[in-house]
Amino acid sequence: MKKFLLIIPVIFSHSFHGQKSAKSSSCYDLTEVLKVEPTPLYKPHLDASKSFNVKILKTTGTVQKYINSGKFHSVNKKGKGYKVQKLDYSRAWLVSKAYLNLERIGSRFSKNTGGAYFTVTSITRTLEDQCKLRKVNSNASLGISSHNYGNSFDISYVRFNGIHRPNPKLELALEKVLKYYYDAGRIYYIKEKQQSCFHVTVRNY
Repeated sequence: MKKFLLIIPVIFSHSFHGQKSAKSSSCYDLTEVLKVEPTPLYKPHLDASKSFNVKILKTTGTVQKYINSGKFHSVNKKGKGYKVQKLDYSRAWLVSKAYLNLERIGSRFSKNTGGAYFTVTSITRTLEDQCKLRKVNSNASLGISSHNYGNSFDISYVRFNGIHRPNPKLELALEKVLKYYYDAGRIYYIKEKQQSCFHVTVRNY
């Protein structure tokens, strides 16, 4: 009986220590994340995002700091020409200029299509969000993403008016709007085939 009582504290102590370590450890290694070189196509997106003087968003606390300072603008769940889907791995906040351009893109798209709307599928992500996303989506960026600076958003080109299926006519209309703002020097965008979305980053013009 005495032996049994002596063993219990040892097991309990080990279990508690293991739980404490798991809680304090991060799900990403910043050193490794920073080693990943962006592609030539993606580099302008990162450069544009860094120009807004926002540091890499590591955690919820980092995002909250920019919210408190007035640097980030809350994104409405629905606006003219767009709707934001339920966000599991990103947050509905953007730097003010990015929010303004999302509103303009949505408004122009609505006007050009007689009132249609597109779906925003991802907005601002912390490194923790990105790490969690990578566990369920192997295509998620291994390195730094422009989403990590609060300046990028993804627009689905297979979800229009609440319907999830390809619509070549509305897809073309959406890309025409994006090209208009790209030509005006306001945004960069990439058509991501694996995610069926346009990755949009706003320039600090």
